[in-house]
Amino acid sequence: MSNPQNLPPSDAPGPQRNPSMRHWMFPMLCGFSLIAYFWPSGGIDPFVASKAWLSWMIAATMFALGSLLPEDEVRRLRRQLPQVCLGTLTQCLVMPLAALAVVRFGGLEGGYRLGVILVGCVPGAMASNVLTLAAGGNVSYSVSLTTMATLASPITVPWLLVLMAGISESEARIEPLSMMLTLASTVLLPVIAGFSLARWSPRFKAIAEPVGPILANFVILWIIAVVVGLNRDRLAMIPLSLLASLLVVNLVGYVGGYTAGALARMDEPMRRALTLEVGMQNAGLGTMLAVGSFGDQFPEAAIPTAAYTFGCVFTGTILVSLWRPRSAAAV
Repeated sequence: MSNPQNLPPSDAPGPQRNPSMRHWMFPMLCGFSLIAYFWPSGGIDPFVASKAWLSWMIAATMFALGSLLPEDEVRRLRRQLPQVCLGTLTQCLVMPLAALAVVRFGGLEGGYRLGVILVGCVPGAMASNVLTLAAGGNVSYSVSLTTMATLASPITVPWLLVLMAGISESEARIEPLSMMLTLASTVLLPVIAGFSLARWSPRFKAIAEPVGPILANFVILWIIAVVVGLNRDRLAMIPLSLLASLLVVNLVGYVGGYTAGALARMDEPMRRALTLEVGMQNAGLGTMLAVGSFGDQFPEAAIPTAAYTFGCVFTGTILVSLWRPRSAAAV
């Protein structure tokens, strides 16, 4: 790998110089979730109490992530536009259709059905960037895919959700315009603001580089812990069909991404980047939408998005370990 200093944080585009992050991300995720699950009742519950702040937490994270996005990655986004558009289109087709198929044949109903569909509609997880580096993939392409999907999410997510939920006969009340405004205010505008401020203020950029990755990863871990805290009683009754459905969606995403790269005659590093980008979804954003948009009607809709975080980090790490012997020299 010719440019290892551009390693992004596990849930953010931008520079990150600690490739070992992939080793502690999953244990920390489990640790936060266990604390939230066993938090004693009867007193102040910080996980349940912070539910109302989820959108602000996502916005703060996206602002930090925007400040970490290097200018050269934006220029690469323009130069690689055909390949980036192909990857984004692959994700917008493969993941929603995979989610739709598993809820149809998996017998999922209500909030679980809606949550799985939401998993398929959100943009790719930025954790794919750090795993792409570890797998000997094209990090620049991975970051470009993540950036494009994140910036386009105010348009793609609401309308994909309307289409998929409508086809699946969901009873959810989906308001695409309201969701577009939510995503624009919590994702798009903060990313643009963070990028602009870092470009104009070297002092702010110097502060953001060490703080941004810590903030980004902490917020993602906390959001999943909030879901655990809000659904303690339901977690013990998660059906195996839900976990199997999420695993199928994840694996179909990997296969679909690699196949699309092969059909487009991409080189192996770009295929690996596309594979991880398609199969790994931004469950933190999906969880925020599930809690904020459907929490009153379908509180269990956040469980699939939270569970997918565990699954895609785990399977992505396994995939990297399978690729790594062939790419050790490159990494």
